[in-house]
Amino acid sequence: MPRVRANGLELEYDTFGDPADPPLVLVMGLGAQMITWEPGFCELLAGHGFHVVRFDNRDIGLSSYLDELGATDVAAVLTGQASAPYLLADLADDTVGLFDALGFEKAHVVGASMGGMIVQQLAIDHPERLLSVTSIMSTTGDPSVGQASPAAFAALSRTPAATREESIEQSVAAYRTTGSPGYPATEEYLRQKAADGYDRALHPEGTLRQMAAIIASGDRTERLREVRLPFTVVHGEDDPLVNVSGGKATAAAVPGAELVLLPGMGHDLPAPLWPEITDAIVRTTARA
Repeated sequence: MPRVRANGLELEYDTFGDPADPPLVLVMGLGAQMITWEPGFCELLAGHGFHVVRFDNRDIGLSSYLDELGATDVAAVLTGQASAPYLLADLADDTVGLFDALGFEKAHVVGASMGGMIVQQLAIDHPERLLSVTSIMSTTGDPSVGQASPAAFAALSRTPAATREESIEQSVAAYRTTGSPGYPATEEYLRQKAADGYDRALHPEGTLRQMAAIIASGDRTERLREVRLPFTVVHGEDDPLVNVSGGKATAAAVPGAELVLLPGMGHDLPAPLWPEITDAIVRTTARA
């Protein structure tokens, strides 16, 4: 896969569709590699006439690690006793750096979970570089909305696995806690997905720094009220990791935003819902 220099870092990426089509950049979530955007989903979007780009955020996958920043004490960041090594605004700047490296003057953006937070930050900091925004299973940073259930929070907070097999078991167990109850995945699929992620790259230190960035970046609600872009929020009604209240709050904050709520969807992108999710994205891009 190719790699570009962006915002002082190297970002791993790949593409789907015709480079002559309008660019649509996919931004993934906390600790999640770009392969979490499955090829079938990317190809579905490309079939609607987009040059689709997915990439690894900093500190994850095959993009640059920032281990020189040291280990992050997330609890200390949460209590204000330590600062985060970087913020969501820095990840948004990375995305703009990717635009620059690929020659995109403007692009449609779609973000999932933390990726949704990043595209919200892009809409705040770099609206002139965006054509449209779709925020999926995300929230505003307001601590009163989008809370994780205790079980989902526990799944997210486990000590990193010591072996490949243990990592796969943890990943499968986490999905069973946070995935879509209306669209359960098979054991074989989950194990293969976990194995693919482990074998490609594993960097739990980066996940902690990303988590600190989420905590330290605060509430975007008031600044989201100033956004004037085609904007859609997609959220599962049964999301245990980012409660649906986070999606509702995001849509309420952005003037003219469309809210798409999907029954049975948890904190993942199940294949049976790809048509509905891509339709929402395409509607948003059409408003540009």
